[in-house]
Amino acid sequence: MSNALVPITGAGGSSELAQLVSFSICNEEYGVEVLKVREIIRMTTITHMPNTPPYVEGVINLRGKVIPIMSMRKRFGLAETANDSQTRIIVIDIAGSLTGFIVDSVAEVIRITGSEIQPPPSMTSGGLEQEFIVGVVNRADRMLILLDPDKMLSRTEREYLGEC
Repeated sequence: MSNALVPITGAGGSSELAQLVSFSICNEEYGVEVLKVREIIRMTTITHMPNTPPYVEGVINLRGKVIPIMSMRKRFGLAETANDSQTRIIVIDIAGSLTGFIVDSVAEVIRITGSEIQPPPSMTSGGLEQEFIVGVVNRADRMLILLDPDKMLSRTEREYLGEC
């Protein structure tokens, strides 16, 4: 079996191999392509910025580079909890810019094939935009929701965060 990684293009019957970084938010498991993840760091001091959207926690200095930090719980409209020893910041490349996402914990890197990805269920209630959910992987005792970081933020939000 090849170790080559290919981007996940959505649900389909492909047998191409991909690797995902899995993480949890509010006891649900999510995954993003490992190629999008630049690094995973422990919680650090976040400098709060005025007049930012509620889900933007602020910015951090990561080796001389200022990176905006978002709360995934707030972004998904979930209840907030206190950060603990498992809380992590996943630094992800979104359209060429680095953005940090606070998650409850990071679990592992998972290998999947395209044929394991099922299309996301249609979610029309409440007018929620769910474009960033690209599929679901159902494995024995757990379900993993696949996210496309490039679709998690609108163009306006990406431009705004790029200015932080």
